[in-house]
Amino acid sequence: MPFTKIGGAVGLSEAAARQRVQRLLDAGVIQVVAVTNPLSLGKRRMAMIGVRVSGPVEGLATKVENIEGVEYLVVTAGQFDLLCEVLVADDSALLSITNQLRSIPGVVNTETFVYLDLVKQNYEWGAH
Repeated sequence: MPFTKIGGAVGLSEAAARQRVQRLLDAGVIQVVAVTNPLSLGKRRMAMIGVRVSGPVEGLATKVENIEGVEYLVVTAGQFDLLCEVLVADDSALLSITNQLRSIPGVVNTETFVYLDLVKQNYEWGAH
């Protein structure tokens, strides 16, 4: 959206809107990102992997985040200690990630949820 339109929507000049956006970017409050279509990049398999661990999760999470193909990683409460979203080329690559996860000391077990269809993906958090 052009800064003239943003400024008009919030009652600022184009220059003032541009400066405010730049301050928000500099402060790390917002990011401007491009969202790619994984299918256009040759990635054909998406899955969520739930990971149960024994002991502290922090050091283990650092090891998981460094696994190629893990695109999203959160520490959770409940049935799983970690949830990893993976994006890979095929089932063989998914198996490789699963094997890497299971070989990390402290990982008790994993459960993989293969995505059959991506129904909704929204990056407009806080826009409402």
